[in-house]
Amino acid sequence: MKTSDELILSIDFGTQSVRAVIFDLSGNITRLARTEIEPYFSVGPGMAEQHPEYFRDRMFETLRKLFSEAGSERERIKAVSITTQRSTLVNLDKDGNSLRPAISWLDQRQTAPGKYPGKLMQLALRVVGMRESVVYSVKNGECNWIMQHTPEIWQRTDKYLLLSGYLTFVLTGEFSDSIGCTVGYVPFDFKKQEWASESHMNFKMFPVEREKLPRLVKPAGILGYISKDASEKSGIPQGLPLIASAADKACEVLGSGVISPDVACLSYGTTSTVQTTHRKYFEVIPFFPAYPSAIPDHYNTEIMIFRGYWMINWFKKEFGLKETQIAEKTGRSPEELFDEMISTIPAGSMGLTLQPYWSPGLKTPGTEAKGAIIGFGDVHTRAHIYRAILEGLAYSLREGLERTVKRTGIGVRKIIVSGGGSQSNQAMQITADIFNMATFKPHIYETSSLGAAINAAVGMKFYSDYDSAVSAMTRQGEEFLPDSRNVEIYNELYSKVYSRMYRHLQPLYSQIRNITGYPQKI
Repeated sequence: MKTSDELILSIDFGTQSVRAVIFDLSGNITRLARTEIEPYFSVGPGMAEQHPEYFRDRMFETLRKLFSEAGSERERIKAVSITTQRSTLVNLDKDGNSLRPAISWLDQRQTAPGKYPGKLMQLALRVVGMRESVVYSVKNGECNWIMQHTPEIWQRTDKYLLLSGYLTFVLTGEFSDSIGCTVGYVPFDFKKQEWASESHMNFKMFPVEREKLPRLVKPAGILGYISKDASEKSGIPQGLPLIASAADKACEVLGSGVISPDVACLSYGTTSTVQTTHRKYFEVIPFFPAYPSAIPDHYNTEIMIFRGYWMINWFKKEFGLKETQIAEKTGRSPEELFDEMISTIPAGSMGLTLQPYWSPGLKTPGTEAKGAIIGFGDVHTRAHIYRAILEGLAYSLREGLERTVKRTGIGVRKIIVSGGGSQSNQAMQITADIFNMATFKPHIYETSSLGAAINAAVGMKFYSDYDSAVSAMTRQGEEFLPDSRNVEIYNELYSKVYSRMYRHLQPLYSQIRNITGYPQKI
């Protein structure tokens, strides 16, 4: 059982920053340190890389910053857990040194397909409508690019690790990783939650030898113990257990308290997602897996909008100079000013409707898709465009949730929203209205860090199970209830306009692709 003075350290390595957070066993933050990072550098068009040592050093820097002010809290920490961005991959040699920069999840390079899928397999995949998706995955597999373009690097690769596995090695000296972190172009059997056999499609697409891969541990299991070297460089007490957690999106779901399938978690981050948690494996989109949950032997269904709340930064850069300048003078954020700017814009943005496909998808939508805004008139201003972005993202995620409910047969009764967009009251109210459902913020913003802490609390037996840990460590924050007048408008716009946009525009998207060559055909 827990005692009042036990603490847990979470390391949360995101795309824009690394955070070190100390939690008590009630889910409260007692101390936090944060370091902004450069997500990547580019050595060519579409390429996004970063040195693994840069990630390591920023982690150590953040931990030293945390412990420089932690005082007696340091000695009360009983366990460590780590959560990271997904699908950033590292090659190490037999001595544990990096062989090349890590390829970031933001990287867009592609390589030629290899032996798989062959012509017969491509014909079979075409019949079930999956040829383009499988070929796309093979071409985007980082391991395939390295094998083809730098075979000498692949030959010398002793371990091929996700960022979570690399940082686990840095902290413990062990080549182990959490099942919950295993999301990416790697030979993983998502249904069985283990490395894929050589006969599995995922191994054929990403043929990484088993000996190059780390030992997998279920969430709440022990990955290793903090080494003397890591302790000296970070300040973490030597010998503390590093408890397996999950990737950042899965930890957001857990840290938001979403552990039953009748509650959905929306992540309003760089990539926006709608996720639910299940004991059973469901493919909401055929052949697209459910990812490992932060709860052992569970799955998270996920529908993703790749550019998601990146679109807010796009708007700020292209249309928000005035608010950015005011924010610099007043100390407020541009996003706060944008919220005020749209406070008088009615629901539905006076007919301006946005489809948020700023980056092509694979299956929802197809690879030819474009972003679109329709319904312009002389009444519309940039404020209407901003509100239409928020509405378009919510429409798209509602579409994803409806697909999820239809596939699983389990209705959803409320929404929890995490990520940067959850800080916008306008976005929260729009979400409640478009989903016509009670919508909540979590009690804290750092939900991915909290999810990692919950795993550590269960792993250390401070709580007997996830139900009791989530009950003790998460709470619902501010509630947003649907406005019946707005619900009526949004339901009509969603069913009669938004839901029909892609079907009507898809032939035009295809023509744009044929004429301009973008997005490139597969």
